[in-house]
Amino acid sequence: MSGRTAVLGGGISGLSAAYYLCDNPAFRAIKIIEASSRTGGWLRSRVSSEGVIFEEGPRTIRPRGPAGLNTLNLVDSLKLSEKIIPISFTHPAAKNRMIYAGKKLHTLPNSLIAMFKVNSPFSRPLVSCLITDLKAPQLIKQDESLYSFVERRLGKDAADYLISPMVCGICAGDAKQISVNFLMKSLFEYEQKYGSIVKGYVKSNWEAFRSKSNKTDSQKSNDNDEITSYQRAENEKWSIWTLRGGLEQLPTALADSLSSHGVQISLNSKCEELTFTEGGVELKFNGKTEEYSRVISSLSAKNLAPMIHHQHPQLANELTAIPSVTVAVVNLEFVGNVLEQEAFGFLVPPNEKLPILGVIFDSCILPPRNSTVLTVMMGGAWFTKNFGDQPSKEHLLEVAVHHVKTILHIEADPVAHNVAILKDCIPQYVVGHEQRIRGIENYLVKHKLPLFLCGSSYYGVGLNDVVLSAKQAASAVTQQC
Repeated sequence: MSGRTAVLGGGISGLSAAYYLCDNPAFRAIKIIEASSRTGGWLRSRVSSEGVIFEEGPRTIRPRGPAGLNTLNLVDSLKLSEKIIPISFTHPAAKNRMIYAGKKLHTLPNSLIAMFKVNSPFSRPLVSCLITDLKAPQLIKQDESLYSFVERRLGKDAADYLISPMVCGICAGDAKQISVNFLMKSLFEYEQKYGSIVKGYVKSNWEAFRSKSNKTDSQKSNDNDEITSYQRAENEKWSIWTLRGGLEQLPTALADSLSSHGVQISLNSKCEELTFTEGGVELKFNGKTEEYSRVISSLSAKNLAPMIHHQHPQLANELTAIPSVTVAVVNLEFVGNVLEQEAFGFLVPPNEKLPILGVIFDSCILPPRNSTVLTVMMGGAWFTKNFGDQPSKEHLLEVAVHHVKTILHIEADPVAHNVAILKDCIPQYVVGHEQRIRGIENYLVKHKLPLFLCGSSYYGVGLNDVVLSAKQAASAVTQQC
């Protein structure tokens, strides 16, 4: 018996979970319960007075791997493929990535030849990191921080100027706290299994090559088949992609599709408590109680925890232990082209002790008419330290403009801006995260709770990750119920 399904959260993950669940006609009795006045969650595309898109959340998506394939298939099914704007590997926004260190911008090596040269701020060719790895002793561990792993195997300079700013850009986190399994799981496993990253890479890729060479061509697609966006991405060598008009169109299209299939979307409905019963689960929200057969939660672990604490305090404590950080996003628009170099943008290593995490050159990705658009990211793991608990938007704007003008040598003031404080927007996969998630999964199975989890708190913080986790949650519902 399928019964009714409640989906907590109307962001991209909750909407996607409901969408995938709708594929099975037996599970179309769905209600999405969203605390805010809109769907879309952190995906929000604002439009400036000049018609320029200001993205408060993600602005580009990578097309690679199973998760990238899944998202592009979703875009195709929503009839959004004609709005895709691809950025190839040869585009300056894909090739040129910079860091700001020692009061200078440095372009990171983007070719094999560059790996053999000394590029500032490094004092050695980056290829020498491979020698460092081969010389480093093997250390058997279950987990460790990204910073520790990279420092041990590749050197302190790689940890300071490569991985630390990268973590700032991906999850606004501190590489000294984030688990190596978050970004470098395969490299960590190479060391654990083969003794070093280099040895593991060579052996595993040799095995993969031998396996691939034994395959037949029977799995190749028919030339007459309609080409998908994922096939386009592979054929045209996309590095990243976005949507014309902003990425918020993705959750908007999902919400429209769900409404057309009879899915209820209840806005301004804050869930207060979940009570599991023999027949399912009772949800208390907006002063009333409703019964459902099951719940898919796309909420952050931190927000879900208090709803179940009265009945399952142990599970609630594990969920609460998954931290998150607040990020301030400041979008700026300048008249004309004020940039000296085209690039994706730059990141700031934490050891520079600046109050900004980095700046994205939006207008290099999607050039608007006669203007430069930049997005400044601030705070993250250092939000309270740099800005206190409740900074004003005016102060955040002042800090962002000052550093952008100083670092990029811009004399003019911005003609338009947008400031957003995204509270607890990015979960932090600290050391021990994988073990904690396994414990949470085991608890749900042991107690036979009709609760299914998706979203950024568990299996990846990127847009591709949360959409795939939604698909997997929907699949688990249909398999278990």
